[in-house]
Amino acid sequence: MFRTIIALGLALFLYAAPALAQNARHFTFDYGFVVRNAVSGQDLRVWVPLAHNDRFQQVSIISIKGDLAVREQTDPKTGNEMLYGETTHVSKAQYKFTIVYDVIRRERSASTDAAAIETAPKTAPSEAELAADLLPNQLVPVSGVPADLAVKTAAGQVTEMGKARAIYDYVFNNMRYDKTGTGWGRGDTLFACDLKRGNCTDFHSLFISMVRSQQIPSRFEIGFSLPADSHAGRIEGYHCWADFYVPARGWMPVDISEAWKHPTKRDYFFGSLDTNRVQFTIGRDLRLTPPQVGPPLNYFVYPYVEVDRKPYSNVVNNFSFADKDSSSLVSR
Repeated sequence: MFRTIIALGLALFLYAAPALAQNARHFTFDYGFVVRNAVSGQDLRVWVPLAHNDRFQQVSIISIKGDLAVREQTDPKTGNEMLYGETTHVSKAQYKFTIVYDVIRRERSASTDAAAIETAPKTAPSEAELAADLLPNQLVPVSGVPADLAVKTAAGQVTEMGKARAIYDYVFNNMRYDKTGTGWGRGDTLFACDLKRGNCTDFHSLFISMVRSQQIPSRFEIGFSLPADSHAGRIEGYHCWADFYVPARGWMPVDISEAWKHPTKRDYFFGSLDTNRVQFTIGRDLRLTPPQVGPPLNYFVYPYVEVDRKPYSNVVNNFSFADKDSSSLVSR
């Protein structure tokens, strides 16, 4: 059954969060796409990531409309949720899909009153889960150049928090948010080391490589960013950030590319995330549920499609949002 927040559950959430107007943003998020130029008679398989639900992001699905029946699936390794649909005989030239969400996104902060939420008692990750978050990904090595950089950067730091902050500052000081040319956007640590530029995936891949090499577990999170000064509009592309794990504090978020764009919030984005975002999935090198025939996904925020058991890229995305309460534009 698709996830919903029943009226009582939502009321309890709002009752437990009296600072909603100050520390949360309430909006609808429309996730739409079209699979184009499907050829009659072919097989079609579609996977769609679902928005993440936790204590910082309360999500309910308002509606799902599509030209293909779908069912909800969960990846047992990452916990990522998704919709999956298939047909063994394409009968339309286009397959359209739209998911409409109601989202309450709360500030996640280690430096404000919301810290009480972040540091609340919680179940610690298992040793196996933390060990997995120390391993390399295909484009995120934990040895070689980034490990050498981490040794130099973290020299003199004796705590996980001190090492993570030193690495955060290194990435902030040495990377440039620059989407010109080619090679950026893949989350390629070695590209970031060499050219010292890129987008959010490149910033956070470098961070993850460096902290993992220092035996600090770290994970990749991806979704979409909402403009802080607009009540509604199109969303042109994804946004990502990272977490690192400190036993005494739990998972701590960082958003270095957003800090780079807003230097006055450099300290804030070490340990905090604002409300102007919606998270979908975590992880890299992902196998879907059921497994795709194609290679592991570098990350999963856009729909993934296979036609006749091969990856299919003729997909047009359309994402948009609208605030449900203008007073929620407060975390900038």
